[in-house]
Amino acid sequence: MLNKLKQTQAQFGGSSDVIDHWLETRQNLIVEYWKLAAFEPSQHKKTALTKLPSPAELQNFCQHVVDYISEGHFKIYDMVMQKWQSTGFSPTEDIDQTYAKIVTTTEPLLNYTDKYAEVDAEDELEDFEFDLSQIGEVLEDRFELEDQLIQMIAESLEIPPGA
Repeated sequence: MLNKLKQTQAQFGGSSDVIDHWLETRQNLIVEYWKLAAFEPSQHKKTALTKLPSPAELQNFCQHVVDYISEGHFKIYDMVMQKWQSTGFSPTEDIDQTYAKIVTTTEPLLNYTDKYAEVDAEDELEDFEFDLSQIGEVLEDRFELEDQLIQMIAESLEIPPGA
């Protein structure tokens, strides 16, 4: 995830404040994901000695997920729309379809946060490793779609309409 982010930052960083902000927010989420993944027992049987994240660490990650989703849907997309309106550009069908695909990743992410945001220290977290792996895949899918959208946005902001 971080390598792909670095590629996207190298390709599109500096092209727009909106895109820079989006990628910075994504980087923060990836860092929080990997903090949790460091606890993952990864190919070991869970034993009493296996260290899992604390409820506070899980809540922190879940909050980052919710913030990332909210910011994408409500702040970043609005910032892009304002930028487009100022230049006279309208979203294309490809942009709308890509955004709709991004939206489909929201429910699994929110389901994860619903499951883990309110855990107690006594909870066994039996599915933690599987769920963390699944949420990592959903995040990767979302980031891939966002990269496609970022490319379309960057291209749209480079060339004013009618040029």
